[in-house]
Amino acid sequence: MCAAFACSSGTRSDRPPPDTSSRVGEPVMVAKIDNSPEARPPVGLAAADLVYVEPVEGGLSRLAAVFSADKPPVIGPVRSARETDLTLLDQFGNPTLASSGAAPELVAAIDQSSLQNASAERQPAAYFRDYSRVAPHNMFVRSDQLPEGGGWPAASQPHFGPAPDGGEPTQYREARYQDTVMGFDWSPDHQRWLVSMDGAAYTEADTGQVMASTVVLQSVQVQNSAISDVAGSVSPLAETTGSGQALVLRDGQAFPAEWSRPSADAGTTYTTPTGTAIPFAPGQVWTVLIPAQLW
Repeated sequence: MCAAFACSSGTRSDRPPPDTSSRVGEPVMVAKIDNSPEARPPVGLAAADLVYVEPVEGGLSRLAAVFSADKPPVIGPVRSARETDLTLLDQFGNPTLASSGAAPELVAAIDQSSLQNASAERQPAAYFRDYSRVAPHNMFVRSDQLPEGGGWPAASQPHFGPAPDGGEPTQYREARYQDTVMGFDWSPDHQRWLVSMDGAAYTEADTGQVMASTVVLQSVQVQNSAISDVAGSVSPLAETTGSGQALVLRDGQAFPAEWSRPSADAGTTYTTPTGTAIPFAPGQVWTVLIPAQLW
């Protein structure tokens, strides 16, 4: 695990009160957000309930941002969907999926899945380009012009609550892909993890510093998919069902964990090595899917 993380310790701060709010039935929209250096800063990300970081070709990363009750008017820059999304997002029932499109061989699979394909190819009026940015990193979506997604199922509700005992006081953790470095720096003042990308603060164009209440660094098996990009690079496929190792960061602490997701329509649970559940702290949750070979 030392190959994937840079670690240092800090002091534990008071945790915020538990959040027992439910998202059951809230219409879900997922936006595929470009996270290449040319695409930064993002727009609308702070309103997401959950943010998944996925490995894509070239050692880069892409975000799958999950929105429910709070959908900002503009989100982006949006990019194309990946095969990883089919299983990862099935837990949200039949959410609206906003993207710039997908490889031709993937479009049929999306249409046959539970996802509502609301790409720029299907809903062109909802998308626009910001020509102050360089293409293809300049496509944005107006969320109110997309069809409403299905309600968030009870089976995949995130679990919020107080932290268990046994966390290690931690100031900073880092996760790496081949060509992307993601940092999470605990801020006692904000009671949040300050997100950085490639050594620089990760900021939104509209709200400033991106902050997460909980960060999950999750080891997953990754294999080559049958899909390649226009340059011929094979797209990685991250397996998000099954079980494996994880590290949960919350309240200025790190909790070694086991993750489990028995089926595609189930949410992922996290437990300590002794089997105690590790709930999330109230606020936005980031989950970084880390290839097992980098763990």
